[in-house]
Amino acid sequence: MADLHLVTAEYPPQPGGVSDYVRGVAVGLAAAGERVHVWCPPAGGPQPDDAGVAVHRELGGISRGDLRRVGALLDGFPAPRRLLVQWVPHAYGRRAMNLGFCLWVRERAARGDRVEIMVHEPFLAFGGSARQAVVAAVHRAMTVVLLGAAERVWVSTPAWAERWRKYRPGRAVPFEWTPIPSNVPVVDDANGVRAARARWLPAGGRLIGHFGTYRANVTELLAPVLAATLEAAPERAALLLGRGGERFRDELAARHPGLAGRVHAPGALSTGDLSRHLAACDLLVQPYPDGANGRQTSLAAGLEHGLPVVTTEGPSTEPVWRESGAVALAPSGDAAAAARLVDRLLADDAERARLGAAAKRLYDERLHLRHTIAALTRGG
Repeated sequence: MADLHLVTAEYPPQPGGVSDYVRGVAVGLAAAGERVHVWCPPAGGPQPDDAGVAVHRELGGISRGDLRRVGALLDGFPAPRRLLVQWVPHAYGRRAMNLGFCLWVRERAARGDRVEIMVHEPFLAFGGSARQAVVAAVHRAMTVVLLGAAERVWVSTPAWAERWRKYRPGRAVPFEWTPIPSNVPVVDDANGVRAARARWLPAGGRLIGHFGTYRANVTELLAPVLAATLEAAPERAALLLGRGGERFRDELAARHPGLAGRVHAPGALSTGDLSRHLAACDLLVQPYPDGANGRQTSLAAGLEHGLPVVTTEGPSTEPVWRESGAVALAPSGDAAAAARLVDRLLADDAERARLGAAAKRLYDERLHLRHTIAALTRGG
């Protein structure tokens, strides 16, 4: 059995979805019997200490010197070595254009390492400023180099495979979809859930949740849906979970002063409290500009908690979301349609229960971490 080396620009205690994902994969692979090593930059704060996972914080600033040092350290491990590179093009420094890192990956392949790429994000789109066009062009050059080194490519959504395939070399490179699982494990604490709900909805009513990081391209979709659904019934309140919720709460209240007392953002929560607050919601509203897809950890968290979810259908939405009947879909950008779905679901207890059960079933059958671990161990 070869050592499995996860190469990543983010790992706990660094926050973020990729960081949480890589740790979950590392722990899962170790539990499956793999010898796991994580290569990442240094980070301050409490360091994870997971059984079977050796963390090497040697990547530094991901410079050429750092990569030479890491390469020498890798050479000390027995061959064959399997490298699983977590790819987010802007995460590796050099103003999102670290072509040298990609050349290093290709060099590792030339030395006999088996290189696999997990694509979390493919590349920047063309358009916008001249700098964006330059970065987008460099990202595509980086893609060509990585594909020339890779024996296999894993993607968080099939849309990324379609975008990368046109840049692959003459040889065949297999692509496989492994959706991103939830990074918020379900906590079984009915009393804690009731306490969380009572805190934000003391007089009863309906609690509409959202979980995310409140990027502008999401909040511009979310804001009109929440405003419409809250204005439709005074007994409703919104609960904004995740980093950035306080800022968005203030922005929404400034635009809709009458909602100020019914939009809540608890701020940073432990993973356990985040689970309790998710479970306290009657439903989630999770719009995405490119549509619901397998790379959205916030959507996966709602499914794992068995919550009815109103989300959006767009160009990156895989067929499974409509075929499973596990989420309520509105066209991306159609706030009125999404608000109507929220109103209909809040008035229909049976349909909310059906959606919640279907959501949990879809998560278990397609998104659970064990599927990723099975695919990676099979691929090894």
